[in-house]
Amino acid sequence: MAEMLLTLLDWRRRLNDLYAEVRRLHPHDPPAAHAHWQAVRNDLFRHHPQSPLPPDGRRGFTALPVWPYDPAFAFTAALETDLPPEAFTVQTSAGHPMPLVRVGRARLKNDVHDLGTLDVYWIDVYGGGLFLPFRDAGSGQSSYGGGRYLLDTVKGADLGSLPDGSLVLDLNFAYHPSCFYDPQWSCPLAPPQNKLRGEVRAGERKEPAPA
Repeated sequence: MAEMLLTLLDWRRRLNDLYAEVRRLHPHDPPAAHAHWQAVRNDLFRHHPQSPLPPDGRRGFTALPVWPYDPAFAFTAALETDLPPEAFTVQTSAGHPMPLVRVGRARLKNDVHDLGTLDVYWIDVYGGGLFLPFRDAGSGQSSYGGGRYLLDTVKGADLGSLPDGSLVLDLNFAYHPSCFYDPQWSCPLAPPQNKLRGEVRAGERKEPAPA
């Protein structure tokens, strides 16, 4: 038990270090930040005892399938906080309730795309953390039907903010929750209403079907 918890501690530390480096690189070279993010995640998934992949899934593993970096899916957004706070629960992949509190809303709009808005949540349990799960038109087809995560700060996934407080919401860093890889993991599913317009062909994806 103690050994398992210490490996989990190491996993969390490595994720925190990863995202600290992403935040350092991203303002000047987003593709380099993305390449670093991919390389470290691939190494963790391949070698770390806390890898979400089951042991038999690590044999022969080379890399997580990810769309090439596309700046058209990089956004920054001021968080709209003049909404009434809303507390509710979402279901996890194992059918358990997870309490969330909405802290604001972000509009994902740039010169190329207007994908709509996403609610940003606080996980309302010990440890808390900002949490941004989402779905899109590709959920269940090119990506996991339960949605993907962009921010989960209690576990290190934090792309940072601009000096004015706007959140960095670069969808190229969207990733699948652990339960996508192995049903032994329990993870909160993206609320159905937190869905973007169109298919987000950025971030982690399902393995493409053989031609």
